[in-house]
Amino acid sequence: MTIQRIWTEWKKDDLIQRVIRNSGYLFSSNTISMVIFTAQSILIARLLGAYGVGIVTAVTKFSSSISRLFSFRMGELVVKYVGQFLEQNKTNRASAVLRAAALTEIATSIFTFIIVIMLAPLAAIYIAKDATTATLFIFFGLSLLANLTTQTSTAILQVGNKFNLIAVVNLVQTILTASIIGYAFLIEGDIWHVIMAYFVGKTFNGLALFILSLSQSRRLLGAGWWRVPWEKSIGSKEFWRFALSSNFSATVNQVARDSEELWIAYFLSPFEAGFYKTALSVINLVLLPIDPFISTTYPEISSQAGKGEWPKLRDLLKKVTTISGAWTISVSLFLLIFGWWLIPFVYGAEFAPTTPVALVLLIGFGFANIFYWNRPLLLALGLPTYPLKVSALAGAAKVILSFLLVPTLGYLAQAGLLSAFFLVTVGLNIWRGSKEIDRMEATEGAAR
Repeated sequence: MTIQRIWTEWKKDDLIQRVIRNSGYLFSSNTISMVIFTAQSILIARLLGAYGVGIVTAVTKFSSSISRLFSFRMGELVVKYVGQFLEQNKTNRASAVLRAAALTEIATSIFTFIIVIMLAPLAAIYIAKDATTATLFIFFGLSLLANLTTQTSTAILQVGNKFNLIAVVNLVQTILTASIIGYAFLIEGDIWHVIMAYFVGKTFNGLALFILSLSQSRRLLGAGWWRVPWEKSIGSKEFWRFALSSNFSATVNQVARDSEELWIAYFLSPFEAGFYKTALSVINLVLLPIDPFISTTYPEISSQAGKGEWPKLRDLLKKVTTISGAWTISVSLFLLIFGWWLIPFVYGAEFAPTTPVALVLLIGFGFANIFYWNRPLLLALGLPTYPLKVSALAGAAKVILSFLLVPTLGYLAQAGLLSAFFLVTVGLNIWRGSKEIDRMEATEGAAR
């Protein structure tokens, strides 16, 4: 089948067109953000060097990592239950779920902020390897108070198909952060200037999403939606089962895959963490254009699964995989061919060790990027604990091997372990999701 015929067929598919249209808002924003983010990372690297990049990464990553450790990922719960209840015209139940999610996230965020303040001195000693940086950790932790309901706020905007608003907020945040970093570069600033840039961007993001979500909640649920009776919400057992499984899943992922720079700084030093961070920045160029599809595909997957439209769901997964695969493979080949001279040329000769790290990471990240829908599919099929179990087992093995290998073999070993983690977990999630669709389709077919 030619590309023209494929595109003609896709134009007739309302489902994939809706995903592409909604992703387009975020993609446009992300494309601009990608250019700005790349320039920003280059400026930071040339301003601070590998060691400075490592310190900045340790400070900013620490707060976000602690936040994710305690996060209940209320956004996923809101998309699933509020979206389904609205489709069923059960506005009161949707309102009650949204309120419970928002209050849970607020309480968790405040608790997280307290933990960050308490652990800041230890983070300065064991991660940044400099006790004087404790003030940096505490200052950046304040940004958590501006993001008390960011997950819930983002989710309600997704439910209302306001992806254009999310895109605008993301873009403005990127411009704000990059502008301050650009100013710091011009005046030959220091680590404090860069930390301030990230702080301002993160604070704006949280406050803007909160304000927009208030308007969207009123539009979808009506005035006074937060006053509905508590019993209208989903059962507490079901609520906390979903929330706790998401929390544990977030904790596992945070330890196993999303705190790489912190592990490198702990095992080795901020200097090596600077190389690793730069490699991840390069990898983000591969991931960024596909990232919008994650948030726009999940509601559609959840909707088709809820309706039992299995052929449409299969077709959707096939088409979005074609899109993500085409992009990921193309950019991966470019990085493989030109990365060896391009990265040192752009970031500086000091960052030459970044290239082999990026190529090793590309194996796992590329696979996960192509099949980005693996976990959302299992959530939509009512299997939130399966990816959790898989990630927990694979993550435990990865952490144990990290303690054994990384102090001796260095950051390339950490990169290899992370890629192996992605290959195993994503592969098993795809297999389980496919089997579940087959089972449910056969069961419903037999019942007709």
